[in-house]
Amino acid sequence: MITKEALNWRFMQRITICLALTFLAASLHAAPSRTTVPFDSGWRFLKADAPGAENPAFDDASWRAVTLPHDWSIEGPFDARNPTRGAGGFLPAGVGWYRKPFTLPEADAKRRVFVDFDGVMANSDVWINGFHLGKRPYGYVSFRYELTGHLKFGGMNANVLAVRADNSGQPASRWYTGAGIYRHVRLVSTDPVHLDHWATFVTLPKAAAASATVRVQTTVVNQSAAPRTVALEIAILGPDGKAAASAQVPAKAVAAGGSADFDREIEITAPALWNLDRPALYRAAVRVRGGAATLDEESVPFGIREFHFDPDTGFWLNGRNLKIKGVCLHHDGGAVGAAVPLDVWERRLATLRRLGVNAIRTAHNPVAPEFLDLCDRMGFLVMDEMFDCWTVAKNPYDYHLYFREWSHTDTRDTVLRDRNHPSIILYSAGNEIHDTPKPDLAKEILAGLIAVFHQADPTRPVTQALFRPNVSHDYDNGLADMLDVIGQNYRENEILAAHAAKPSRKIVGTENQHGRAVWLALRDNPPYSGQFLWSGIDYLGESRAWPVVFAASGLLDHTGRIMPMGYERMSWWSDEPMVRIVRRVAPRQAAVTDPGYEAGALQRPGETLYSDWTPSSLGPHEENVEVYSNCEEVELTLNGKSLGAQPLPADAAPRVWRVPFEAGVLKAVGRNKGQPVATHQLRTAGKAAKITLALDRNRIAASWDGVAFVTARIVDANGVTVPDAAGLVRFQVSGPGAIAAVDNADIAGHEPFQASERHAFQGECIALVKASAAGRIRVTASSEGLGAGSVEIIGN
Repeated sequence: MITKEALNWRFMQRITICLALTFLAASLHAAPSRTTVPFDSGWRFLKADAPGAENPAFDDASWRAVTLPHDWSIEGPFDARNPTRGAGGFLPAGVGWYRKPFTLPEADAKRRVFVDFDGVMANSDVWINGFHLGKRPYGYVSFRYELTGHLKFGGMNANVLAVRADNSGQPASRWYTGAGIYRHVRLVSTDPVHLDHWATFVTLPKAAAASATVRVQTTVVNQSAAPRTVALEIAILGPDGKAAASAQVPAKAVAAGGSADFDREIEITAPALWNLDRPALYRAAVRVRGGAATLDEESVPFGIREFHFDPDTGFWLNGRNLKIKGVCLHHDGGAVGAAVPLDVWERRLATLRRLGVNAIRTAHNPVAPEFLDLCDRMGFLVMDEMFDCWTVAKNPYDYHLYFREWSHTDTRDTVLRDRNHPSIILYSAGNEIHDTPKPDLAKEILAGLIAVFHQADPTRPVTQALFRPNVSHDYDNGLADMLDVIGQNYRENEILAAHAAKPSRKIVGTENQHGRAVWLALRDNPPYSGQFLWSGIDYLGESRAWPVVFAASGLLDHTGRIMPMGYERMSWWSDEPMVRIVRRVAPRQAAVTDPGYEAGALQRPGETLYSDWTPSSLGPHEENVEVYSNCEEVELTLNGKSLGAQPLPADAAPRVWRVPFEAGVLKAVGRNKGQPVATHQLRTAGKAAKITLALDRNRIAASWDGVAFVTARIVDANGVTVPDAAGLVRFQVSGPGAIAAVDNADIAGHEPFQASERHAFQGECIALVKASAAGRIRVTASSEGLGAGSVEIIGN
């Protein structure tokens, strides 16, 4: 029996959809040339298979209303019996259906209409009004379907777009993938004569501080029934939004059903270069003209920079020789799963930048396009990686099943999509590929992939993350030398030896551990252009056993908190003076005596490092204290008494003291040229007394990408975090906002992310808050027996 409340809910949903459709129709109708409309709202979802759901008349009234991007797997529950197993974080998999009704104005009957998907996980099938548009197995690639010829027009004629996503075949990945339409969708409408998809390509034959040559290439297609003559107008807009240069490209005849290529070089005087510290971005505004009419137009961001790899001196950017200080990142965002709001990534990347990180490897797949936009804006270098396997499987249901049929298409589409991003300096053909022990097979495949990369983008080098190349003889049989830049995972001595054997080789570490010897191999060898640490941030999946659900190898934990080894890395990679105190506890002692040392912590390399001065035993004993710093001298004091000063070790080792424990304040002061430039102190915590809240930002956009992180800390009366506090923290929101997720840093925690409460772990937990409209949002956190804390966020 349908309740009154259910009927009211359905009525309101229908009203909401109708309003959205009216807005959509008006938006498409109003624009004179190309229109691109977000297509994320108004979807209905079913977490099950539904035969016949592609039929427009199918009854989806009982389905759940969702807004994209949407990852249904992150909703859980965690279960040791889930078929994804530890690799997938013990989260669910299966079939999910999505349906979206929409209308189009009569005027669009003469236009071409397309739908763009940034990513669907996985094995997606798409239908429009019951017509099957196509299938894409690889969940990480972006793709487009044309809807023209299958649409209805007019306000009373509804169309239905249906999507089936199927990742029920498991295990299919070595890490958490997410499930469903987990990236953005757009509806695009154009004139029959328009720019081809991803056709506009901006390159830089010359890029220097004095002047730059910008080359703009594109293709115009004519999908009308008559030949057309069209010209091209190009305007280069500078970082300030003002015109920096412009050009007219002579008209060309384009046959009906045909296409024409356009190519023009434009000179810019004294350009602002795209650098890591000042990532200046330009735009190429390209307009297709048919007589006096504008038929199509698009604006393509790009950056003016010159980079290259040198076999003797490594990597160069705009005339500056620098080390690539990179990290590998999987695509999940912790509590939000694979559908990651941009503010989550911005917070994470900003924290990594503090540590000195300047590069990202997209391990091991293409990422969402807005992630690359963010890297462009923030000044990160990017290795754009394609695959984790070729034809030899790593899992029964992974991409090896589709590689022969789809790999060239997926590679070409990804390069065409990504090639205008100034952040990208390398393409990677694959990670630890198990085909390489069969050199004839592997070299044939690699040659084909390199040809696709170079055909779509001849301006960037191709690498591969070689897997034990001395075992598969990649340096001897010619496979490694097929690469523009040779990449190897781990075993730094091997790649350096390969370079010594053939000094013309350009080399990079594609995946590396966190140890000091690894850093010294990069620091002390000029040909070694850079390294990408495994990993930058903890990630879902790749667990060896229940109950662990996160892989713990990051400089940051999955909530974004800097780990002790992150501060050690900061002491090596950051140019800003810093100092950080940690205490090192033997694993057996830590498991017995230290707060917060739980099942999850046992899986983390180096988790015996604690940034607190509150061991569980407050009686007489000695603590092994390490101080990470890039300062010339560090002095350590305990309760105001000096424990001595130590100079900066030439071998990048930490400075170590054996300290008789005494409750109070342990303080380190870093000095350069005798002057204090950095300090850090730890205080012994007392009994838990209250909750304090901290914000990563106090203003957020009322949009899908807008997120504020609220960190709740259980502290004593003096405001010191209590590291063994594990109480349940309840979050409440008033005003135009809502809690999107909660989390803590426990890698073995199984509490749901979509909730309003979370147990603290090592004294902390977080809530992710979103704004639904402009206004003041108040967040309050409480826990039994403790004073509550609150903060205010402005939605705008």
